[in-house]
Amino acid sequence: MAKRDFYEVLGVPKNASDEEIKKAYRKHAMKHHPDRNQGDSSKVAEEKFKESKEAYEMLSDPQKRAAYDQHGHAGVDPNMRGGGAGGPGGFAEAFGDIFGDMFGQQRGRAGGGGGRQVFRGGDLSYAMEVTLEEAANGKDAQIRIPSWESCEPCHGMGAKPGTQVKTCATCNGAGQVQMRQGFFSVQQTCPTCRGSGKVIPEPCLACQGQGKIKKQKTLEVKIPAGIDDAMRIRSVGNGEPGTNGGPAGDLYIEIRLKKHEIFERDGDDIHCSVPISLVTAALGGELEVPTLAGKAAIDIPEGTQHGKQFRLRGKGIKGVRSSYPGDLYCHIAIETPVKLTEHQRKLLRELDESLKKGGGKHSPSGDSWTDKLKSFFS
Repeated sequence: MAKRDFYEVLGVPKNASDEEIKKAYRKHAMKHHPDRNQGDSSKVAEEKFKESKEAYEMLSDPQKRAAYDQHGHAGVDPNMRGGGAGGPGGFAEAFGDIFGDMFGQQRGRAGGGGGRQVFRGGDLSYAMEVTLEEAANGKDAQIRIPSWESCEPCHGMGAKPGTQVKTCATCNGAGQVQMRQGFFSVQQTCPTCRGSGKVIPEPCLACQGQGKIKKQKTLEVKIPAGIDDAMRIRSVGNGEPGTNGGPAGDLYIEIRLKKHEIFERDGDDIHCSVPISLVTAALGGELEVPTLAGKAAIDIPEGTQHGKQFRLRGKGIKGVRSSYPGDLYCHIAIETPVKLTEHQRKLLRELDESLKKGGGKHSPSGDSWTDKLKSFFS
């Protein structure tokens, strides 16, 4: 039976982050663990458990994941690769982790019949700042990233114009040499040509023999609606180029959320502080407040206290993995008037005297505070 797609097995998109893949695997592992499934369903659960485990082992390893993204199951299945016991994919590959350090072997994926070592390019990271509105609604953006182009003077060969690239005399163009250690014979990357199988007697001055020149390229990036701070977007194949025809690395775009003048984000919810006057807090009224989608109105009840919180359902942000948007929380901040005129001071004193005559009914927490003080000092 043909294997299912690893991303499909875990139920994650192909641009899923490492953390998303880990969470999905844990969920599947707990659901299908043999200890939690007995009876008739145990065999099916065991197969799904093994399937999830294999998918996680492949997708959690950056090199295996890159090979799988480019070649599918053929890129990670040793039974689908060529090569005998002494060639690429055989003894040297199987024991590379054990003997690699002994012979200074470079880590990489063995190439085709020529034996040249090919290596996957490194991953790149790019920090992108977005506003809260852009994170909530999504956007199409353009970024400038490092890129490589074929060198024009040497036509990508790496040799100085008028000269030729020569076959490496150490490995005879194979890119690998045999090293013996006791009873073992292990292949390693040729130290002279570094796995390319060729040497350049006179390197091109424009590219220093690399055959490529570093440039900048513009990349279109789609920022999904609901993305949050520190989340990453993976752009496959836009990292550093591979060596000797190896696959390119990936580009990871890490989101940085800009500080907003009004709102603070907490997951799918947003919060804001709403200043009101003493009169509005005492008498109540309707107050207009901002939201990410425009304006909304809240009713301020009579006698509203500082720090009172009002919740507007569905006025927050719908996260990338959420079914419903979050809420908007408005926190009331009562402002004390400043720079009063003498007439205003007189009116406030008269109001204060009038309130005192009314006793504790005008001050909901005044009496309890006085009682606490008396108990504390006694």
